[in-house]
Amino acid sequence: MDLDYKSLLEKALADITPLVHNTPVLSSTKINEISDAQIFFKCENFQKTGAFKMRGASNAIVNLTPEQKSKGVVTHSSGNMAQAVSLAAHNLGIAAYIVMPENAPEVKKEAVSAYGGIVTEVESTIEAREAMAKKINQDKGASMIHPSNDLNVIMGQATSAMELLSKHSDLDHVLTPVGGGGLVAGTSLAVNYFSNDCTTIGSEPEVVDDAYRSLQSGKIERNDRIDTIADGLRTHLGDINFPIIQKHVSHIITVTEGEIIQAMRLIWERMKIIIEPSCAVPLAAVLNSKEFFRKKKVGIILSGGNVDLGKLPF
Repeated sequence: MDLDYKSLLEKALADITPLVHNTPVLSSTKINEISDAQIFFKCENFQKTGAFKMRGASNAIVNLTPEQKSKGVVTHSSGNMAQAVSLAAHNLGIAAYIVMPENAPEVKKEAVSAYGGIVTEVESTIEAREAMAKKINQDKGASMIHPSNDLNVIMGQATSAMELLSKHSDLDHVLTPVGGGGLVAGTSLAVNYFSNDCTTIGSEPEVVDDAYRSLQSGKIERNDRIDTIADGLRTHLGDINFPIIQKHVSHIITVTEGEIIQAMRLIWERMKIIIEPSCAVPLAAVLNSKEFFRKKKVGIILSGGNVDLGKLPF
């Protein structure tokens, strides 16, 4: 039986609107000149906890039963989902168990603890993160909130694009970065149901191009290496979001590490706002493919701004 995605999206927006910020949409005359496109940046770096993940975390927790809430929640994340689940749980008086890779930025680890999350650090591999989260789920009875492969999380992440499209209904394309796939899947559903003739395009670093390869092969691919500056994009797609991506995402553009740094610096310099490397990937994709985007109206989800200021790449 097919899910009524439109109703789920509308319910998610209604449920989390009191819990999150309706973030601003900004533009830059200079960046428009450089790209030869009209770009509208949906600034989730101004979201609570500094990233779009607050949307998915809030929607997932709102949809738990009272019994589930009493036992707490668990997630694994390099930082942004960790912070979001911690704060969303704290606001509802729920325990939050957070599994983080040992190489996650210190600023993110500190923020998780400040929001009340109970942190467990593990090896910097997806397998180690998933194994520890599963153990906590079994030991504590805490409900697993997957950072991206969870239907309620995906619906929550979609609300950013829904807000963007409510202000700019005539966009030609909407771009997001692709890590675990929750944001791009949710965005693609929002674009499908609430826009006219708009496409969703993903963007990811060349060195972790698993989503690009997954669309090519028709099955979920993994990465052999994770040495990208975009620390939030080191994860892989899941069996819930991948079918949505296959159906609704036009294509994925890959970019180099240098292009990511250049785009990040451009936004810092021209827009005077802080974004993290993962967040710069969609703009890098537009600049990488200028001919494709020329004269188009482009929405970009600026996914987050949680940066370790002691480790800037410029």
